[in-house]
Amino acid sequence: MDVQEENLRRAPELIRATLSLLSQNGFGTEQEIEPALKRIRCTKSLVEAASSADFVVEAVFENLELKQKTFQELDCICPPETILASNTSVISITEIAARSVHRERIVGTHFWNPPYLIPLVEVVRGKETSDHVMNATFALLEEVGKHPVMVHKDVPGFVANRLQHALWREAISIVERGIADAATVDECIRFGFGLRLPILAPLENSDMVGNALTLSIHSYILKHLESSPDPSPLLKAKVQRNELGFKTGKGFHEWTPEKVQQCRERLTRYLIQAVKKTQEVQ
Repeated sequence: MDVQEENLRRAPELIRATLSLLSQNGFGTEQEIEPALKRIRCTKSLVEAASSADFVVEAVFENLELKQKTFQELDCICPPETILASNTSVISITEIAARSVHRERIVGTHFWNPPYLIPLVEVVRGKETSDHVMNATFALLEEVGKHPVMVHKDVPGFVANRLQHALWREAISIVERGIADAATVDECIRFGFGLRLPILAPLENSDMVGNALTLSIHSYILKHLESSPDPSPLLKAKVQRNELGFKTGKGFHEWTPEKVQQCRERLTRYLIQAVKKTQEVQ
């Protein structure tokens, strides 16, 4: 369901293109695409879309008031047993559910982009989310081939975005302080510890080197890391100068249309290969 007719018109072709990309890389077959598309219905009516659904996923803009209004409507439209999930990446599930009556059936399901390739979905418990809803959501996501994880406390950014933006804050700070330029920062991650992250995550790594060593390193280095609770002045200045990245051709790096396309294609190729390797390991 969407309020924009143009989005509904384009949706089937976008889905077809995605399914075609997947089939070309060994995920499903070309013959399965049209039958899949025929099972999709597009509508501008929330009642038509949700009134008989067992499970609803909301993905409106990251605006708390809009999300509260949407869930208030869904809470009236759907039977009490319908699970209502939000794809928000940072907003509190408890706050999203605040205006609804059946708050126990509202849960966070934060998919990561592109969701047809990245398996992670954070299943986030709001203050009043029931155990049944958490477990049923987790089971459904597993059944459709995702990799769900339980987030037991409704905190800003949940788990993965807190980790991601802690890294981004330090990366931007290093550039701001003149320690290294943006290209060097990205290279240090891409050709350094970033290479092992898919197979050796931080807490596994800490256990590998020994937590005593981790404690020793942290005792020295943490006081030197960026700890500001506010966005970087450098980041603010770039936004004020309209250095928005891909959209304007300049951000922390320079971007031509060709470089933008190459970056997107490089990411897609990498993710496809990463998903294939993950499936081989499983």
